Amino acid sequence: PTQILTYLDGVVKVEETELKPRVGFLYPVLSHNISVFINATRESDSGQYMCTVNVVGEGSSMGKNIGVINLTVLVPPATPSCQLHGEPTVGANVTLSCSSRKGKPLPVYQWQRTAPTLQVFFPPAQDWHRGTLKLTNLSLDMSGLYVCMAENQAGSAECHIALEV
Repeated sequence: PTQILTYLDGVVKVEETELKPRVGFLYPVLSHNISVFINATRESDSGQYMCTVNVVGEGSSMGKNIGVINLTVLVPPATPSCQLHGEPTVGANVTLSCSSRKGKPLPVYQWQRTAPTLQVFFPPAQDWHRGTLKLTNLSLDMSGLYVCMAENQAGSAECHIALEV
């Protein structure tokens, strides 16, 4: 464990960590609410945080005044990359792939065709976790704009491919 913040003898001290310019007590310590804040959170701030309170004159309180919380900083998906695999000719099979470099938790992917008419895809043609869409036995009317949405609890991003059969 690394100590990041202390209050001792009326003095607040922020330790030399990457959190130093971004952390502090939310309220004056004498208010008895020792909540802390972390500004400009980063994925690297994720982890387990422990608060230990030692009250002067309470020598037998060791282990009783400890609070633990797990912090998970969510990261929205980065703009995904869309790719076409295969030769888009009549009767052929192609796979559209979509992948985002960042995202916590890992994003799920949803493909749909937007033009000339809306079409939504489901398994087994679409793999929501791998970000792939398999199009088989291509025909001319399968041409259009295909959009991939990468999404998690923190946000979403999209990319698109114009398929011309």
